[in-house]
Amino acid sequence: MKGTTRAVLFDLDGTLFDRDASFLELAQAQYREFLTELAGVTNEAFVRRLVELDEHGYADRFAVYREIATEFDLPHSLAARLTAHFHDTYASFSKCFPEVPAVLANLRRNGHKLGIITNGSTNMQERKVHQLGIALLVDELLISEKEGLRKPDPRIFKLALGRLGLRESEACYVGDHPTIDIQGAFEAGLAPVWRRTPYWPQPEVPCGVIHSIDELLPMLS
Repeated sequence: MKGTTRAVLFDLDGTLFDRDASFLELAQAQYREFLTELAGVTNEAFVRRLVELDEHGYADRFAVYREIATEFDLPHSLAARLTAHFHDTYASFSKCFPEVPAVLANLRRNGHKLGIITNGSTNMQERKVHQLGIALLVDELLISEKEGLRKPDPRIFKLALGRLGLRESEACYVGDHPTIDIQGAFEAGLAPVWRRTPYWPQPEVPCGVIHSIDELLPMLS
C-alpha cells in the first residue's frame, strides 16, 4: 500500500459482521418462534429458502417474507409478522468474524484512526455495532440513513475523511462488495481493500485483496 496509511475505514455487513452466519441463526430462531403457524413446513425447507431469498442482505425484507408466505401457502399476514420480528430481533444475533476485535484493537494501538461506513437504517446498524462490542474501537460511524448518502456515492467516503481530519491518500477502505464498497472507495480516492467473498465477483478496479481481516496487519506494517 503506497504512502502512509493513518486511517482504516470498514464496511460493516459481510466485512466486520458475519452477516450470513447471523442471518442463518435468525432464520432458525424464526422457525422456532412461528412453529405453530409454519405447520407443514420443515425447518430445513423454511431456512434454506429464506437464506436463498435474502441475497446476503440485499433483498427487500418484506418482499422476502411475502414470497415465503406465497411459496409455502401461508397466510399473508404472517409475512408482516415475520418482517416485524426480523427488525425487532435481528441485531441481537450479530456476531463479528472471530478475528475482528483483536485486529481493531491492534490497529488502534498502532495509532490508526478507525471508522465504519455502512448502508442501512440508523437504528439497526447502531444496534449491530453495539451488539458486536466494537463501538468503542471506532472513531467514526457513518450510516447512510443518518447521513443522507449511500455507498457507492464518493461523498460519504469523503465525509468520513473530513471528520477524521485526513486526506484520501492517508486512508484505506475495507469492504466485501465489489461495486458498493471497492469501486466506491476507489472513486473517492481511498486505497480499497477487498475482503474476498465467494459469492461476489472480482472488483473491476485496482485493490488489495484479503481473505480475513487479520491479513490487514502485515499489509499496513
